[in-house]
Amino acid sequence: MASGAGGAPEWDRPTAYTPGFVADLPVALPPDLSARLVGAMDVESKIPRAFEALGPVAGADVVLVDGDSTLRAAQLVALGARLTTVHAANLPDLPAASTDVIVSCWSWFRDDLPASLLATERVLRPGGRLLVLHDYGRDDVSRLRSPELPEYTTWGRRDGWFLRTGFKVRVIHCWWTFDAVADAVSFLEAAFGAPGAAVGAELRRPRLSHNVAVYHRTKGGAPAPD
Repeated sequence: MASGAGGAPEWDRPTAYTPGFVADLPVALPPDLSARLVGAMDVESKIPRAFEALGPVAGADVVLVDGDSTLRAAQLVALGARLTTVHAANLPDLPAASTDVIVSCWSWFRDDLPASLLATERVLRPGGRLLVLHDYGRDDVSRLRSPELPEYTTWGRRDGWFLRTGFKVRVIHCWWTFDAVADAVSFLEAAFGAPGAAVGAELRRPRLSHNVAVYHRTKGGAPAPD
C-alpha cells in the first residue's frame, strides 16, 4: 500500500472511532485490514469473558451502542444476551428503565462524557450495569498511535474522568496474535505506515500487547463531575 506524507497510508483516517463507526475495533481501517485485525485481536476471548464477569450479560437485556450485527454483537449473543443494537444518537429513543446492561466499545464516551452517562442512566433499570471498553495504553498498540491520543489521559490515568465518576476499572492484558512475524509486520506496515514499520522491526514473536480497560458502573453511582 502506498504511503502519504510522513509515512501514513494514503487512506489515512482518524485512528480513533467517532460516532457512527461500528465499534468492533479500536482503530478505523479499510475492510481488508479490518478483517485481518479481527482475526488477530484477542483470540483468547478475554474481552467477552470480562463482559460476562462484570455484567453479567447472560440472560439479560443488553444494549450494544454502535455495534450493529458484528463481532461484539455476536460475542454477546453467544454469551446468552438478549441483544439490542443502537447507534449512540438513537439511545434517547429507547424507553426509560428498559435494559439491564449497556455495553459501549471504543466509539462512545469520548466527547461529552457527562451527557453520555446521563443518557445511559435513563435507559438502565435500577441496579443496571454500564460497561465501557477503551484502550488503556502502556502497551505495543499505543506506540502505533503516535503521538498518543489525548484520550489516553481520560482512559488510563487514575485521576481520569471515569475513575472520578463512580466507575471501577478492570484492565485486560490482550494480544494481537498473528500466524508469523512476517504476517504481523506486513499488517502493521499496511495499517499504520511508518509507526507500524518501526514497531514491526522490533518484533521477535508474532504478537503485540494490547491493554484494554472495561470501566464498569452500577446505575445510581456517584454523580458525574464537570
